[in-house]
Amino acid sequence: MDSPLPLLFLDVDGPLIPFGATREELPDGYPSYDSGRAPSEVETNPLITRINPEYGPRLQALPCELVWATTWMDDANDCIAPWLGLPRLPVVNWPDATDDRPRDGLHWKTRPLLDWAAGRAFVWVDDEMTDRDRDWITAHHPGHALLYHVDPRYGLTDHDFVALDRWLQSHQG
Repeated sequence: MDSPLPLLFLDVDGPLIPFGATREELPDGYPSYDSGRAPSEVETNPLITRINPEYGPRLQALPCELVWATTWMDDANDCIAPWLGLPRLPVVNWPDATDDRPRDGLHWKTRPLLDWAAGRAFVWVDDEMTDRDRDWITAHHPGHALLYHVDPRYGLTDHDFVALDRWLQSHQG
């Protein structure tokens, strides 16, 4: 567990599966991919074909420990990891939806991710965090952290991979 590598908490919907673009933004709609490694779950969730299979090698090349931080939970290992050619990854288990703790304007993932990081440097790749989450993590996390917002209309881009790699390279343990 004492890895010198930073963690990369990865959301699925938005960063990997883009959604919400208008016809003006994407006149031809979203591209569809075939990874050649499609698990049977692809048939039940056709949005998986929006995930560019080239993301798998690019994610594995980043100097970090990848962790699923998604409501897909372990389904990400069953459906998305094979599509991308990734091994099974650790999964953040979210608190019970009936948890009544005050959120103080924070995204519901913020506190569990901070607990999981346990002081380690991390990047959180998502489309939903806000400046409130950034400020709270800065005030409560002793390590380096980058909350990296991905535009859900386009998902991860070449620019995003470059920025993530740069940050991760500069925050090795």
